[in-house]
Amino acid sequence: MNIFEALRESHERQRSYADALIQTHGDSAERAEAYKQLKAELQAHETAEERCFYIPLMKHDNGMDLSRHGISEHHEMDEMMEELDETEISSPAWLATAKKLSEKVHHHLKEEEQKFFQMAGKLLNDKQKESLADDYVKEYEEQLQES
Repeated sequence: MNIFEALRESHERQRSYADALIQTHGDSAERAEAYKQLKAELQAHETAEERCFYIPLMKHDNGMDLSRHGISEHHEMDEMMEELDETEISSPAWLATAKKLSEKVHHHLKEEEQKFFQMAGKLLNDKQKESLADDYVKEYEEQLQES
């Protein structure tokens, strides 16, 4: 497995959790569970991706801006999750923020898969791609257990 395949697996889960979240209604167990799943997935993925994909890419001049942009979008998603944590789950404001978060998740993943992966593919050799995948999976699983 290479780093791109490892990241795509998590991306698919994020899309599915984000889509499920915005289908929920009011202060329901479904909404609470969908948000809990998405939040845990995003946080584990962000940390592992930054440590095992973005930081190694920053060693290349062409990877610096990509990595900074990706990290900046992670920060925006974190801020939206903080807003959700502080908002009453049954309120219209909560759903509006959840929809913004879902849109940001979809935008970020599409951008990564269509732009970042191509650029990174040129910067990393096959051995690095496999090694980073191993590092990412290990870090991701550790982060998920901590959440």
